Amino acid sequence: MTDRSIVLGNTPRRLVWISPAFATLAATGIVLAAALPLLPMSAYFVSLLMQASTYAVAVLGLTICLGYAGQINLAQAAFFGIGAYSVGLGTASFGVPFWLALGVGTVIAAVAGMALGLASLRVGGHYLAMVTISFQTIFSLVLINWVSFTHGPDGVPNIRRPELFGHVFDDGEYLSLSILALCAVSLYVLTLPKTRLGRAMQALRDNELAAGVVGVNTYRTKVTAFALSSLLGGLGGGLFAGGFSYVSPDQFTFSESVVFLTMVLLGGVSSPFGAMLGTALLILLPEWLRFLKVIYLAVYGAAVILIMVFMPDGIWGFLSHQFRKLHLSAAADPDEIEPLPLDRQVVRDAGSLVLSVQDLSKHFGGLRALDGVSFKVNANDVHALIGPNGSGKTTMLNVLSGIYQATRGRVVFDGRDVTELQPYQRAALGLGRTFQNIRLFTAMTVLENVVVGAERPDNPLPGGEQGLKRRALAALDFVGMADRAEAQIGSLSYGHQRLVEIARIIAGSPKLILLDEPGAGLNHIEKAELIGLLKRLKGHGLTILIIDHDMNLVEQVADRITVLNFGKKIADGPPNSVLRNPDVIAAYLGEASVSVAS
Repeated sequence: MTDRSIVLGNTPRRLVWISPAFATLAATGIVLAAALPLLPMSAYFVSLLMQASTYAVAVLGLTICLGYAGQINLAQAAFFGIGAYSVGLGTASFGVPFWLALGVGTVIAAVAGMALGLASLRVGGHYLAMVTISFQTIFSLVLINWVSFTHGPDGVPNIRRPELFGHVFDDGEYLSLSILALCAVSLYVLTLPKTRLGRAMQALRDNELAAGVVGVNTYRTKVTAFALSSLLGGLGGGLFAGGFSYVSPDQFTFSESVVFLTMVLLGGVSSPFGAMLGTALLILLPEWLRFLKVIYLAVYGAAVILIMVFMPDGIWGFLSHQFRKLHLSAAADPDEIEPLPLDRQVVRDAGSLVLSVQDLSKHFGGLRALDGVSFKVNANDVHALIGPNGSGKTTMLNVLSGIYQATRGRVVFDGRDVTELQPYQRAALGLGRTFQNIRLFTAMTVLENVVVGAERPDNPLPGGEQGLKRRALAALDFVGMADRAEAQIGSLSYGHQRLVEIARIIAGSPKLILLDEPGAGLNHIEKAELIGLLKRLKGHGLTILIIDHDMNLVEQVADRITVLNFGKKIADGPPNSVLRNPDVIAAYLGEASVSVAS
């Protein structure tokens, strides 16, 4: 049996879908590039195909930025224009060879996109949209008004096409070049989601907060996605300029950015096939409907609206969803899943200090959510943090994981001061956490969620991509979810989603796990299974800091308890003594109840 089949369990069926898609796309591109110049086509139809292929390259950039990373970009026409004007001005005004001008334009577009991303991607949503619209508007004004350089509204004519051994490409040959370029870009975009960067982008899109605490540098990932998107925009624009030998400012306005966005949304924002399909439809559909004469634009507009209303994930997204419903994945073979290697990593350090919280405070204006709290967590212990609602427990976990920055005090983790570190930096050191409200990457499968956790920075995993999947399957098997590895997150019950969230953390070989009310929302059977899982984790040497309101759960798993009330520590010690502490009883039951009881 091959290593691949051993490692992936039920994953080969998924690869069977991916591999033919890759091969089919490559073969189709080569066949089209070779055959189209030989077919009798009118110059007008060749122009349409050239426009579709060059536009599709830019639209694929939006697949990366919007579809994979979830970042809105309404300036793609500007990056498209940067590439086009670089080729136009380079070949027509400065005599630069086409290939050099295309490369320079692509790089300039990527650098411009990276600069825009660095300046704006700390904001999001409509603020990011406004920033990109402003950049698009500025670019259009520069093209029109910098007449001495851009030729102003008249545009740039006589753009030269590439040469090969002294031969200048004709229309058919240039169309073949454009199709080959589109094919190469599509193959890259198709394989990107199966890479570490692609998974980080998808995690960021689905839940930015969770992505950060499992080790994704969210800011860098956003900038990278924006730079790749703008690079492809510049490449598409450069090919467009060479194909039509003329560019002008009115070809790169905000309305064109909206067209690019419509193309990717119409076809399917999360797939390169959707991007190409949407581009082809928006360029070719008006031509197919011209027989309707005066009403063809109305029919075209109505068709686009109906598709986007009834297929919100785009045409390709709708088809993919139907395929997944019919496609039954085989369950992983338990005999082929390796055991999760937990013991050897941490048991030898049992009893040593893992976490030291020193005089920690967190203020929100005049509210002191945490006020001078100190406690320690030892290795191989389950340490419970309890207290009434509003006592500061979740705030403590948010400060420990880096989501909040402490107002005062220090957090020392594994001998290192991490008080100022970002969540992804703390995750790299081995600090993992779950959330009270489950935060999974909902558009990814169960296995893909856990793989993201397994590839946290500095997680020692041999075997590359297969090693990651081995570890992810082992973590899922440990929590009893290996048979659902290929399931979509939305198909799981709440209790099973909680198990997947825990599997995602333990796949990253953490030194300390922060569990924020893992028993919340579980029925008594699921809670009993959770208690068993926590005991197994402790038995395998993991260190856990847990918050929960269920005192039965806390008593069964905790070695030590720290109690908070109104942001202050009121008790700390073994469960038997802490749960009988008068101050703790008063915090939960109230002073009057304590007095009556006495």
